[in-house]
This record gives sequence, C-alpha cells and structure tokens, in this order.
Amino acid sequence: MALQRVMRIISYFLLLAFILSGCVVKKDITTVPVVIKPEPVYVKPKVALVLGGGAARGFAHVGVLRALEQEKIPIDMIVGTSVGSLIGAIYASNPNSFELEWTSFELEKDDIFDFSILSSATGPVKGEKIEKFVTKKISAKNIEQLKVPFYAVAADLNTGEPVIFSSGPISKAVRASCSIPGVFTPLSYNNRQLIDGGVLGNIAPEIARQNGANLVIVVSIGKSIQNKDTDTILGITLQAIAIMSNKIDSYKSKEADVLISPEVGDVGTMDFTQKKRCMEAGIAAAQKAMPEIKKRLEAFNTPVNAIAGPVSWVAD
Repeated sequence: MALQRVMRIISYFLLLAFILSGCVVKKDITTVPVVIKPEPVYVKPKVALVLGGGAARGFAHVGVLRALEQEKIPIDMIVGTSVGSLIGAIYASNPNSFELEWTSFELEKDDIFDFSILSSATGPVKGEKIEKFVTKKISAKNIEQLKVPFYAVAADLNTGEPVIFSSGPISKAVRASCSIPGVFTPLSYNNRQLIDGGVLGNIAPEIARQNGANLVIVVSIGKSIQNKDTDTILGITLQAIAIMSNKIDSYKSKEADVLISPEVGDVGTMDFTQKKRCMEAGIAAAQKAMPEIKKRLEAFNTPVNAIAGPVSWVAD
C-alpha cells in the first residue's frame, strides 16, 4: 500500500515535469558568422629591361637607361641582344647612366670592327676588338660578378637554337651576341659556332619571363626597316637581317608589358655620327612610356588575394 502511494507520487512529479517542460520559452539564437580576413599577399615586382639589337641605333638604349634611372625605376635584370648586350653589359657592371653615356661617346666603329682578309671566308670582321673593348671597359670578368643580373642572347649557327649566356666570360657573351652572320666570324665556344642573337629576333622578352620577370620593359630600336645604306656587302647584310628580325619582333613585342620604341628608324645601322640624337630619342621615348611603367609598378601594391579573377600584365 505504501509502495503504491510512492509510485503514485513519482508519477505525479513526472507528469508535472513534462507539462512544465512544454511551457519553457525557447530563445531565438542567431548565429553570427565570424569573418577571418586573410593576411594580404603582395607580389614583389621583378623588372626586366630587354634591350634590342640594331647596330648604331643602339645608342638610344643609353638614353632610355638615363630616363629610367632619373625616375628611379628599378631594374632587376637586363636581357640584351646584339648591341643591346653590349650596352646592357656595360650598364650591368656599373649602373650609372652618366658613366655609360661617356663610354658610349668614346665608342667608335674601329673599337668594334677589325677587318681582316684572312678571316673573310667566314666573315671579314674577326671579333677580337669587341672582346678587347668589353674587357677594357668592364672590370668584372664573368657575368656572375655583374651588379645587375644579365643575359646575353646568341644563336647556334648549326642548329638554330638560342644560346643564352647567364654565366661565364662577359667578353665572350657580348662577342657572340654581336656576331652578325656574314660580317663577323662566328665565335667558336663550347663546341658551338655562335652568331648574333638577332637572327632569332632583335628582342627577347621570353628570356626575361623564363627567368622570373613579372614586369618586362622592352626597348625596340628596329621599328623602321627603311635604310638607304645598302651600297656595300656589310650594309646589305645588316639590312637583310633587319628585315627578317622586324617580322619576328612584331610577334615577340606582344610579350612586353611596356614597349619603348625610340624614333631612330632613319639612322643608318653603321652611322656612328648620330649618337647624341639617338640618346635623346631614347630619353624622349622612355619619358613617354613612364606613366605606364609607374602604373604597372603601382599595381603591385594591391594584394593579389584582393583581386577577383586572373590578372594579366600583358599590354593591350
């Protein structure tokens, strides 16, 4: 009897608890998402200056370098073809545009062209003088010792392959890159016959990309191929190469982020009397391109993880 009473009391309590549980008012709990902002990720600009071939018109490169230096545009690497390798190597050894300008004014054809009847079977110019000039003007012996990373573009005469000098003797690299076929005797080096890289195009922006550049400034001095200086074998050879390279460069230039084209098209490829004019044309062309260069550099201040979609640095 007592047990039944205890069970009845427990049942009452359980029923009461059940009823009261239904009367509890549930609070509306709103979940607030926590937004974790990622740390901004910046890509450091790696600026490449690509200097094209074009013989005497290459003095325009000196003006371009002066303008870039005045505006404090960083240069993280230099890629040079033909005369671009000569100017580029000198600047990479001593990044001072005023010193480069003085050296350029001292440079004459006789410092580069050493004609010889004995070597005329493979080219009337031996190429020894240009090596001596480089050795005299650049204190460093090897490319690895240059203050600015440097790449000289040459070509293998037998295979047609590009040969890129990123190490080794500077004089040999420049000599190979400047060895205009039919004019210079090809350079025999490491079991290869090397000639002017201009036969593969006077500009080489692809080499800059391959070596990590994400802002490629190309200086093309072969925009115009009109040339009246074709009354010698040398002039004819240079003009023939210029025509060929011009067609190649029209495609290669699309890989440039910024294309600088000094107005030197009417300067003869062997005319060393137009140095000042070429330099001034280089300064003017670089100054004209300066807003675009600075705009592209400024873009690197935007975090890459704050940009929607892919980012292209290829110029329109």
